[in-house]
Formats: sequence, C-alpha cells, structure tokens
Amino acid sequence: MPSEKQAAVKYYVGVDVGSASVRAALVDGAGTVVAHAEQPIQVWEPRPDHYEQSSADIWAACCSVTKEVVRGVDARQIRGLGFDATCSLVVVDKQFQPLAVNSEGQSHRNVIMWMDHRAASQVKRINATQHRVLSYVGGAMSVEMQPPKLLWIKENLPESWEKVGYFFDLPDFLSWKATGVTARSLCTVVCKWTYTSDKGWDDTFWKMIGLEDLVKDKYEKIGNHVLSPGEAVGKGLTAGAAEELGLPEGIAVAASLIDAHAGGLGVIGADVKGHNLPCENQPISSRVAMICGTSSCHMGVSETPIFVPGVWGPYFSAMVPGLWLNEGGQSATGKLIDHVVRGHVAFPELEAKAEASAHSIYTYLNSHLDLIKKSLPVGFLTVDLHVWPDFHGNRSPLTDLTLKGMVVGLTLSRGLDELALIYLATIQAIALGTRHILEAMQAAGHEITTLFLCGGLSKNPLFVQMHADITGKPVVLSKEVESVLVGAAILGACASGDFASIQEAMAKMGKIGKVVQPNHEHKRFYDKKYEVFLKLVEHQREYRSIMNSL
Repeated sequence: MPSEKQAAVKYYVGVDVGSASVRAALVDGAGTVVAHAEQPIQVWEPRPDHYEQSSADIWAACCSVTKEVVRGVDARQIRGLGFDATCSLVVVDKQFQPLAVNSEGQSHRNVIMWMDHRAASQVKRINATQHRVLSYVGGAMSVEMQPPKLLWIKENLPESWEKVGYFFDLPDFLSWKATGVTARSLCTVVCKWTYTSDKGWDDTFWKMIGLEDLVKDKYEKIGNHVLSPGEAVGKGLTAGAAEELGLPEGIAVAASLIDAHAGGLGVIGADVKGHNLPCENQPISSRVAMICGTSSCHMGVSETPIFVPGVWGPYFSAMVPGLWLNEGGQSATGKLIDHVVRGHVAFPELEAKAEASAHSIYTYLNSHLDLIKKSLPVGFLTVDLHVWPDFHGNRSPLTDLTLKGMVVGLTLSRGLDELALIYLATIQAIALGTRHILEAMQAAGHEITTLFLCGGLSKNPLFVQMHADITGKPVVLSKEVESVLVGAAILGACASGDFASIQEAMAKMGKIGKVVQPNHEHKRFYDKKYEVFLKLVEHQREYRSIMNSL
C-alpha cells in the first residue's frame, strides 16, 4: 500500500509531438520527470520540399505513450494534461474526418508539416502585399507559417478546399481530440496565423491574399474562440479520450503550445540563484531560451514590443503571459548535422567503430576530435573549413528560403578525420547562425546575457560549448533534459488550478542542472570565424546575381 506521503503527490502529464516521434512524461509538482515514453510517427516525403503526416497516426502514438507513463499510477493523483506539438497544419472535413493535402488523394495524409516548403510562390505573393500584419513576423512571413499553406491548398487542391470543415494547428488539434472543444491557443494563432491578442483577425489581410472565404464564416474554420496557453479547455478530458489515453475522465486539459514555446516555458523561468550568472537579479528579458532539435528556435521575451527585422514577433502573451515574445529560428539544425554526417563516405566506418565502442556516433565523433586536435583547442581545427548552414533556407534573420548551404575548404580526404572536421564545422556554423540571430535581436533593443538550452542537441557537449564560445554567453542546461515535456506538463499543472499562474509553475517546475561558461581566450578566433561566416552569404548572393543575369 502506498504511504500517505506518496498518495499526496500530484502528477501532471505532458505530451510532446515532435517531427519524428511523440513523447509523453509523467511530471511531479517539482518538475521531476517520473516516467517517460516515446514512439515514432510516420513522415511522408512524396516530392522535394513536401512533408506530410497523418493526424490519426499522431493521435494513436499520443495514446500509446500516455498509457505507458501512467501505468500503475493512482488515477486520483493525475491532475492535468498539457500538449505541445510542431506547428504543422491539420486538415479535416465538417465531420472532423481527414482530408488529403496531396494530389494523390491520400486522405490519411492530412497534415502539412511545419518544415514543408511547397508554398514558396504563395508566401512570395503574400509578402509582396506588405500588409501591416507582416510587421509582427519580422517584416516577412515564413513559408513555414499557415496562410501560405492555406493558399496553396485552395489553389492546388480545390476538391479538398471545398470539403474543409476545420484547419487546425497541430497543438490545437490535440486539445480538440482530448476535449471535443475547437478552441485555439493564443500561442498558435498569434505566432503562425496572424491573429493579434488585441484586435483578433484582420479581415483585410485574408481578403488581400485571396482567402476571403475564411472571413465569410466568421473564421469558424481557423478559430473564433481563443484561449491563453495553460487555460483549462472545456470540461476537461472526454470519456472517449480518457479511455484512449488511459487517464481519468474530466481531468483538466490545457490550451496548448507550439513545441518550441513549451521548451521555452520549461527552462526560461528557472531560479538561477547561486550560479553566478549575469541574468541573476535581472528581469527574465535578459534570457533567451534556445530549443534545439530537428530545427532550432530562439525565444526572447520583453515587457514592451520590440520589432526585430527578420525575427518573428513581437507576439503578446504567446509564451509567457503578459510578456512580448520574439522568436528567431534555424530551419535545419539537428537534421542538418544528421544529413552531413550520414551522407559522408566515411559514415559506415564511423557507425561500425561507434557500435564497437558502445557509444553513439556523436559521442564517438567528439572523442575522435579530442584525439586529432593535438595541442590545439578542438574548435581551432576548422581554421580552413567553413560552413554556411542554410541547407533548408534561412528563417532568421535573413528570411530567405532560397538560400542554400555552402562548404568552403574541402580536400580529397575521405576518412574519419575529414568526417569529424565537417561535423565540427557544421556545429560551429549553427552556433554562428545563433550569434547572427542574437545580434539582430540586440540591435533592435533586446539585452541578452544568458542562453538557456534544451532539446535533443543540448545533450551534445560539443554543441553546447560551441554555442557558449561563439556567442560569448554562458549556457544554462536544465536539470531535466526533457524540458519540452516539462513545459507541456506546466500547462497541465496550470489548467488544474494547482498553481496560481504560469510564472509560478515555471519557477517551481523549471530547475537548473549545469552551467557551461564560454572560453573567452578563444574569442578572437571565433570573431574571425564570424567574419568569414558573414562573407559566405555575401558571396552566395553575389554569384547568384551573376547567374541570374543570364
């Protein structure tokens, strides 16, 4: 029999839908992950730049992992449920059945993923309008946002468009599945759909871009009932969803967050006392949360709106209630590292040696770099090797999806040493891209002193150290590596009423694990690397201009 103390523990379930998998965690009121489960989900890539998923597949995975983490737990101790997910577009008909987002008519593939770039011509036309709502997305809308994808569907899939009942951002689809309520989160509609917290939808924008149909039904298809993140949705978990998820009927379900924003929530509000950090005794606006996985997002908050060219926002109350959010980002980071490493001719050798040593390929590469560095600092190995990391376009601060990746300094070497060096140069390029984003934010008025990292790449010590050295700022890692899941659980905790506010839950459930300081002796080297980095994009634009003159 559990003791009275055990019986008194309150738990919250956080569910995170990433690009390639769904994860769930059972989290207690102190922010400790008690149980964790993960299940892969399917991704279809029917043609270049088209990425699709299935909402049924995603929901089935949500149910499976949630059942796993609550198995054996007294249902009375589970107080709330929070979801986060990628900002992918879910399309269903008036009966909430999936509709095809592809020319093949495969209706089970009814999700256009966040990283899908099929709507390039549509976003170009939208940006040409120079409509006032674009000032809240850094001056130019990204192809990864929802309006260009909606326009693409209308123009390319008229049959699906006519049958549409609802368009959901994936986080809102999940809260609907759990509660039966079609309310949208302020986070999703503000950050990805052009809604503003003070004025709501702007009819003139939708009419100007050719989507006046959405205005006619008072925005029922994209959401006319908006809740703040963490606010309780409807009457809680429905009987049907409770059975599917293995949770008690009626427990609180929170208005959701985009995955990066959940990660920000899980780390940015942590108590930093006693760690000798420059952000101690400073407002939360001195911090940037960096959520780094398949892609990376850079979340900075401010008490007043700050307009940063090339950086999304300012969004009011989209992550932390009462504060404005700016969101920088890199469209491919973990995906880029994987692409570079696995595509190298020496990858089979790396894979075999890593397996023989019982290490991951990245742990092995980090060790190999230590072997070949000799007397040099590891980072200095790339003095003649430079990467521009925009293999999937630039999200921030250049907002140019047509930019391509570049590598300068290749040799005829095909061995493991060369693979390790290109891996290192790629990580450095991603960190240099972060510096580029932070400099744009600081030039516009942000005062940033400290980085808070979470997500899969934050588990790689080389990635973390390069970000500290290249930005010159200390990096804080959370005690719980699964900060995104903690952020989702914080939402459930707030919806349950056990915490008075998101801010209180952030402070109590977000915990610091480790601080990585920059090596200031390496500053001159990385300043020079940054000079080269900026020259690379100059050269790319120059040679493209030459070729475009044909």
